[in-house]
Amino acid sequence: MAAVFGILSLATNSKAAEPGFYDKDHIRGFVSIGGDFRGMMPKFNDYVNSVALSSGYLMTNSDSTKYAGSAKFSKFNKYYPAFHLDLGAQYKQFLTWIDINFMATQISERPAASVMAISEDGTATRKFPLYDARWFSYGADWMFGWKTLGENAFFNLIPAVGIGFNMMNIHFTSNYVVTSKSSGEESLMRDRYYSTIAASFNAELEARLQFDQFSVGLYGGYRVVRYNELNVEGEDLDTTMFNTDNDGDTWFIGLRLTWTFRSIWENKQLDKI
Repeated sequence: MAAVFGILSLATNSKAAEPGFYDKDHIRGFVSIGGDFRGMMPKFNDYVNSVALSSGYLMTNSDSTKYAGSAKFSKFNKYYPAFHLDLGAQYKQFLTWIDINFMATQISERPAASVMAISEDGTATRKFPLYDARWFSYGADWMFGWKTLGENAFFNLIPAVGIGFNMMNIHFTSNYVVTSKSSGEESLMRDRYYSTIAASFNAELEARLQFDQFSVGLYGGYRVVRYNELNVEGEDLDTTMFNTDNDGDTWFIGLRLTWTFRSIWENKQLDKI
């Protein structure tokens, strides 16, 4: 919303410098809710499965002995639902909004409550807890669109582009050992989410039907995300095993419902009737 108000403030200043360029009485705020069906590109799907379902040595905080053990988890599907809340403003045919997006948590359930692991020298066994593997993401994009067929057309095509950020959160399957590449110190993964943030670029096209203040639109597009290394217990998981420096591109198609508020100018016209 700060971005939206910022651009409108700049536009107001432009009006002062050049009369007739901009009329704030014609601004219309709007709010949208939407949902879409997203498909992960192959590299993104491989990325999530190789990281979230990876395994390594197991160890306890009280014993430096390393154990080897793993369990079979189902792989994550490449398709998932996402939801959106849009807050924005319209000036004639121009649209700008903040798209807040989040997805339903994807879960690969643990096959058992624990896994039996064997020590490196093969002389001892020990049980370690297993957790559900989970991942989800959320983010926000500052979008810019244009009503190509007119401001108040019943049917419209609205191309839009935007930039923003995305954060992905991953929960691992057990308390695996994380080794510092610089010092060699070892720590353990905990029963929690670990996160990585990335810049995003979003491009979409919406086909919209306008019914006065209410509209319904079918949209589709492509979102580019480039994730940084996943940091776990202070260390980047940049080994070949985890391969966490990857992309998070998705294509999507969904439905959007929008309510557009009347402008000051429209309310004045209604008052005259």
